[in-house]
Amino acid sequence: MADYVPPKVWTWNKENGGRFANINRPVAGATHDKDLPVGKHPLQLYSLGTPNGVKVTVMLEELLAAGHAGAEYDAWLINIGNGDQFGSGYVAANPNSKIPVLVDHSVSPPQRVFESGAILLYLAEKFGAFLPTDRAARTEALNWLFWQMGAAPFLGGGFGHFYAYAPSKMEYPIDRYAMEVKRQLDVLDRHLAVNEFMAGTEYSIADMGIWPWYGALVKGLVYDAAEFLAVHEYTSVLRWTDQIAARPAVKRGRMVNRVQGEPSSQLHERHDASDFDTKTQDKLAPTA
Repeated sequence: MADYVPPKVWTWNKENGGRFANINRPVAGATHDKDLPVGKHPLQLYSLGTPNGVKVTVMLEELLAAGHAGAEYDAWLINIGNGDQFGSGYVAANPNSKIPVLVDHSVSPPQRVFESGAILLYLAEKFGAFLPTDRAARTEALNWLFWQMGAAPFLGGGFGHFYAYAPSKMEYPIDRYAMEVKRQLDVLDRHLAVNEFMAGTEYSIADMGIWPWYGALVKGLVYDAAEFLAVHEYTSVLRWTDQIAARPAVKRGRMVNRVQGEPSSQLHERHDASDFDTKTQDKLAPTA
């Protein structure tokens, strides 16, 4: 194969291939007019059950489980494969056109919050929960939350893309990003060998931010790469992953806006706590 020689000026080739080629583009902004729906609760979430979306639904379910009634929320499904994130209402809430985005209607004017880490921090501060009050522990939680925001693009956009989604397998990028992901797993494993949770002894938004990405990875739930990455080596990450996964609120949060897996695990939209019992996909009549 001949070496690629970049042109002097890059131009967009819509036929560049890959799983997400139909929605990737080099410009921002809306492609069509569509208002965002607004439900009955103060908090309106527009999302999809990807790792970044799961962070926020886990946080909301944990807040409700802890007795914060003001955290009741409507979760609307944003199908990124269909380009829902490019509707005018969505772009107004999140000019970056990524999921998730939260709109808080308990304040006037309503407050938009985009970027999953920012949403976790906003909710933690709003409800005074899942963020330590001790300065050192709080700083440690934020250290790890921001670590995740910087690290996960190497896992998803780097390793995941080239290993699982690119139109052809290329040794150099797969090796490059596999090395980095294993380094990240080693960082986590060493830390969790001497800490119960990411911020020490207290479960926090740092755990909620990291678990949907790295917990899924070591359990073989993303990219079909568990054997390739020898994830069994990271025993402390596996211990922590299982501990987080056993939490009832985490189990519920992982179901919201989920469109893959067993029908009983998929709650496409969540508008009431009872929806977990009555509106998962196994309980709804199939559509034509």
